[in-house]
Amino acid sequence: MTAARPTTRREASRRETERAILSAAEKVFAEAGFGGATMQLIADVSGLPKANLHYYFPTKEALYRRVVQDIFEIWLKAAEAFDAAESPAQGISAYIDAKMEISRARPHGSKVWASEVMHGAPVIQDYLETTLRDWTAGRAAVIRRWIAAGRMRPVDPEHLLYMIWATTQHYADFGHQIETLNAGKPLSDAQWQAAKDSVKGIILRGVGLG
Repeated sequence: MTAARPTTRREASRRETERAILSAAEKVFAEAGFGGATMQLIADVSGLPKANLHYYFPTKEALYRRVVQDIFEIWLKAAEAFDAAESPAQGISAYIDAKMEISRARPHGSKVWASEVMHGAPVIQDYLETTLRDWTAGRAAVIRRWIAAGRMRPVDPEHLLYMIWATTQHYADFGHQIETLNAGKPLSDAQWQAAKDSVKGIILRGVGLG
């Protein structure tokens, strides 16, 4: 078997630059929206020359689509819990845990997605009609198999998924509201764990697994 080629210093630098651009873009798109964001503003936030952005991403739309793709791929990874789970309770619990952690670690990405969809998905509608539709159908099929086997209460799979998405992403999309209600402070580690336990308990009981 051929050994993996070691990463060169140039490749490492390129990846670091790309990560810096994407991190800055995620923040700017979340705060300003696609229309309000500019390549110059993203360059300023990233601390890089504007020319660097155009070298990696020729247009604002290309950069925006990459940001959306990145957050969606993270959500796809979280959904692997469904396929690997030994039971519905394990799969749904692991998925909720993963989605909650993503909301905590990548709130800007979730906000970019939410804003795009709320505005009718003018840039990523094709993505919704292909990748998202196929992914949702696959997860719904898993849930239907669990129901058919009598392993959980009959529910509409799509609406169960919508509920999980809405609840877990609330902690990112409405983070400011949550902080305000938490005496103006971010949730602590213990509060995040309590939130995850509460969300899992409520949803699992609703489908007869709690």
